[in-house]
Amino acid sequence: MRRTSFENWPCSVARTTDLLGDWWTPLVLREAFYGTRRFEDFQSELGIARATLTERLRRLVELDIMERRPYQDQPLRHEYLLTEKGEDFFGVLMAIVAWGDRWLADAAGPPVLFEHRPCGRHTHAQVVCDSCGRPLHPSDVRPRFGPGYPADRAALPRAQQRYNGP
Repeated sequence: MRRTSFENWPCSVARTTDLLGDWWTPLVLREAFYGTRRFEDFQSELGIARATLTERLRRLVELDIMERRPYQDQPLRHEYLLTEKGEDFFGVLMAIVAWGDRWLADAAGPPVLFEHRPCGRHTHAQVVCDSCGRPLHPSDVRPRFGPGYPADRAALPRAQQRYNGP
């Protein structure tokens, strides 16, 4: 069981890490993007223990990332569908895929290719500035206080240095 929660940290990386919680959650989401909807199919594709899958799906529903919808009455069975919030996580997974394909693929190449249906070509994620469209590079980006940063923490010298520095 996890001892620390990052859900209240003033950092989207920490909050998202807290949401993911473990390595099964992104894989459950990957399967949902691949079209998996039913508990048995998630379990079969992932080889995940029933109790673990039950907990991950429960949490994703609780966080409004997936919705649980009945598809059969006798016996009652449910399917799990991505919500708008869940679908918005697609870019995160595609960025992970792009990094893994670049740095972890073996000599044979990436294990899965993604075809962009509108143009029919293989694609990968690229993080770009939403204002100018240029690729983002760490040396071109600096953190600044956002409107949601807690005022009491913003007053700390280390926060001032980090977010108001050069």
